[in-house]
Amino acid sequence: MGGASEAKFLLNKDGFGEFLGHVSLENNGGFASVKYQIGAIEVDEFQKIQVKIKGDTLKYQLRLKTNKSERHSYVSYFETNGEWQTLELPLHEFYPTYRGRALELPKYPGKFLEELGFLIANKKDQNFKLEIEQISLI
Repeated sequence: MGGASEAKFLLNKDGFGEFLGHVSLENNGGFASVKYQIGAIEVDEFQKIQVKIKGDTLKYQLRLKTNKSERHSYVSYFETNGEWQTLELPLHEFYPTYRGRALELPKYPGKFLEELGFLIANKKDQNFKLEIEQISLI
């Protein structure tokens, strides 16, 4: 999209996922993201998504898609505190956005999950690092 941010996702020496890099404001940038298509998982019986993460005191988004071909994502923000955290994010609170703008559509319908991802978009030129131990539906 023209920005100059850099990001990567890897498995660290402890076996945890790491989403890390540098957010640049150059060239209309200001965000970095990673996403993973997981196939169609039925989520009707679940109420929340639980993430075990360790962040760098920055604010992130967890992003869900009910269908990988949808242009919009359903998002929930969370803040990290520099320590390991277990967050439980209610599925019914994820709301639809497209390119950073909230949409006038219903919140996450809770039928299927085909893609999930993380995004950082704090409108600051900054390094970031988010470790991910586990993501589960509860």
